[in-house]
Amino acid sequence: MLLPLSSEQVPRLVQLPSIASTNAELVRLAATGDAVPFTTVVTDDQTAGRGRRGRSWTAPAGTSLAISVLVRPVGPDGRVLDAARFGWLSMAAGVAMTDAVAGIVPAASVGFKWPNDVLVGDRKICGVLGELLPSGDGVVIGAGVNLTMSAEQLPVPTATSAIIEGAVLDGLQDRVLSAYLIRLMALVERYGASGGDADASGLRAAAVERCTTLGRQVRAELPGGAELAGQAVGIDALGRLEVRLGSGRVEAIAAGDVIHLR
Repeated sequence: MLLPLSSEQVPRLVQLPSIASTNAELVRLAATGDAVPFTTVVTDDQTAGRGRRGRSWTAPAGTSLAISVLVRPVGPDGRVLDAARFGWLSMAAGVAMTDAVAGIVPAASVGFKWPNDVLVGDRKICGVLGELLPSGDGVVIGAGVNLTMSAEQLPVPTATSAIIEGAVLDGLQDRVLSAYLIRLMALVERYGASGGDADASGLRAAAVERCTTLGRQVRAELPGGAELAGQAVGIDALGRLEVRLGSGRVEAIAAGDVIHLR
């Protein structure tokens, strides 16, 4: 993998031939003080990846990229933002990966399902998982993007890969990785400079523009086992999904699994 990024663009890039979990490795590096903001750990062979709610994430070696980035958004005062402002960071990754994937499959419809799963049409090509550091002063954002999986290698029928969607193989890993990191860093830096204001930084507008959940009928499976169904109508200032229920009342969802209904 020959990444076309300068050290100014990515302060530290750790490329590993194989690792159990890029997120776990980056959390470890952060705990030892061996990771500056935007340190990135990447591999095309992650053997024990994790998704939301503890789900496993695996892929045949060489067919996908697992990318973890240490994010510590810095405010106008030069200090890392309070952790209460971190809720938008995983969605920033969803926006950044949506743009990266759109750049390699330009003929396809690319967007993200709230809060951050990247879809081509209605099929998932990338999942994102943000983890708060134990120190509370940053977030490790992991992304797993399917690149060269064949239809037979896909984990579920609702998944897809860049090659299946018509991407050109030459330099594919580098093109996706560089586009994603450059876009993510720009979004995070603007968000930090705004003091963690998703509107002033443009992050909320970018998310609304790319979120294919909006306008859809959805069912949300909430923590604790509750469910609700309705039409997704917006993303509020805190990054919560706004769902209009059958009664007309709008409910804001902070966490949960959202299913697009046909």
